[in-house]
Amino acid sequence: MKINFKRLDHVQLCCPRDGETRARDFYGGLLGLREIEKPEPLRARGGMWFEIAGVQLHIGVEDAAAKSKRHPAFEIENVEGVRKFLEQNGVPTRDEPDIAGVRRFSFFDPFDNRIELLEKTTTNS
Repeated sequence: MKINFKRLDHVQLCCPRDGETRARDFYGGLLGLREIEKPEPLRARGGMWFEIAGVQLHIGVEDAAAKSKRHPAFEIENVEGVRKFLEQNGVPTRDEPDIAGVRRFSFFDPFDNRIELLEKTTTNS
């Protein structure tokens, strides 16, 4: 059977059980993402959902975990301007290895979730 994947539906990141206010401030406030309502049966688990570029970003709550290479990567516009904005707001950023045709960097949210932002500099014709 061939699986017909249609699109990415959501990405799940996590924060500690006492981090929901900081998560809302970071994702909704600083990054300006629109919070969307979680379905009633899932609300008791805590956390929140946001919309980002047609994909849902789920922030779940869990006990602390070690840093990992796991991460979402989002294509954006004006990657250098966004990087400056984050740094001006106290969010450390880090360079990523060069990839031809792509400018990119990563940052960590307040809960050590790595997020990569990239801008394509060439297009395939």
